[in-house]
Amino acid sequence: MRNWMSLQADFGDFQYRRHVYVFALKMSFLAVIFSGVIIALTIPPLGFLGLLPVTLSQAIGFGAIFSWLVGGTVSGMLSLATGFTMHELTLSRAKFEKLSRTDTLSGLLNRRAFTEALDRIEGDASLVIFDVDRFKAINDRFGHACGDAVITAVSAVLITAFDESSVVARLGGEEFGVIVSGEPLEKRLERIQVVQADIAGRPLVADGNHIAITISGGVADLIPGRNKQQVYASADRALYLAKALGRNRVVHEREGLHHAWHGLAEAGPDAEGRRQGSDNVMQAYGI
Repeated sequence: MRNWMSLQADFGDFQYRRHVYVFALKMSFLAVIFSGVIIALTIPPLGFLGLLPVTLSQAIGFGAIFSWLVGGTVSGMLSLATGFTMHELTLSRAKFEKLSRTDTLSGLLNRRAFTEALDRIEGDASLVIFDVDRFKAINDRFGHACGDAVITAVSAVLITAFDESSVVARLGGEEFGVIVSGEPLEKRLERIQVVQADIAGRPLVADGNHIAITISGGVADLIPGRNKQQVYASADRALYLAKALGRNRVVHEREGLHHAWHGLAEAGPDAEGRRQGSDNVMQAYGI
């Protein structure tokens, strides 16, 4: 019985109140059966020894009635009390689990939850890493309260712009991660660029300060069979390139690859050096 109750708690079967009543009903029924079995095993020997104050049939009848009235009622009440306790524990555990996966300031998923979601992706999708431009300068000039307001404002735009098929998280500091799926690649890129432009067109007013916000983004493709760590690293490199190109823009990994190849073309005619360089580029971008 202890193992059965443990499995109930592990599988979250006390999440809803109706499950508590089902649990109590089951336990009451089991209590009646067990008490009936005990009565059936004890009354005949007592009757054989002449220790019953009534006839054997009457004793069995009284035993059956009391097993239902007393055993079932007491067991039901105890099971209800236990069930509601498990119900509260289940809700508390669910709340704690949600808090452990949520960034406190933004209300978005945190890095841990984002990493788990990234590992579960199987179909085609796009991974984008956003970073608020010159965030340290915003903190230094306007204060950390305004910096927090910037994080909150960017989070609100991201969670509104991407639907439920996407995963939006704050990865830490001024960095955000989004997994965009459910659309062709070009549509995904278009949506990402619209979000970036939308944030740039929304200056924030915080504590009487008008703060211009821009973000940069790096995008990499999630395709079946591609290593997730390589995808993340490629998106991070694309973000770095977006910063190097002047910020306030989104760069896809293909553009980063184009810049890398362009750099090889300018490196010189050395065939061996170009071949080694191309191998390094392809390895860096997971090709």
